[in-house]
Amino acid sequence: MGRQIISTAEAPQAIGTYSQAVKVGTTVYLSGQIGLDPASMQMAEGIEAQIHRVFQNLRAVAEAAGGSLTDMAKLNVFLTDLGHFAKVNEIMAQYFSQPYPARAAVGVASLPRNALVEADGILELN
Repeated sequence: MGRQIISTAEAPQAIGTYSQAVKVGTTVYLSGQIGLDPASMQMAEGIEAQIHRVFQNLRAVAEAAGGSLTDMAKLNVFLTDLGHFAKVNEIMAQYFSQPYPARAAVGVASLPRNALVEADGILELN
């Protein structure tokens, strides 16, 4: 089974040695997205704006892979302050519907570009 690299201008370009996503068969592995605006490459201001931007970026990569957020099987969320966990749940409900993907939420000391939140995931395409 070959690997297909997924890339879109609708999400921030990679700022390191990675691809936005890699598709192997019907599975798509999405790299972590932080709250960077893809046009300006500037960080969104504040936790709510960053959470929205993270999900918008993940959605853009999912669509570039031929899927959508409804195909998300596993989502990992990384927060520099777990006090924002309820806000992630609230905003996540605007991008995902039931049945929700499996998910982990992890508190971390820091994230790239001083982001407050990052998320990655795995899609399973039909």
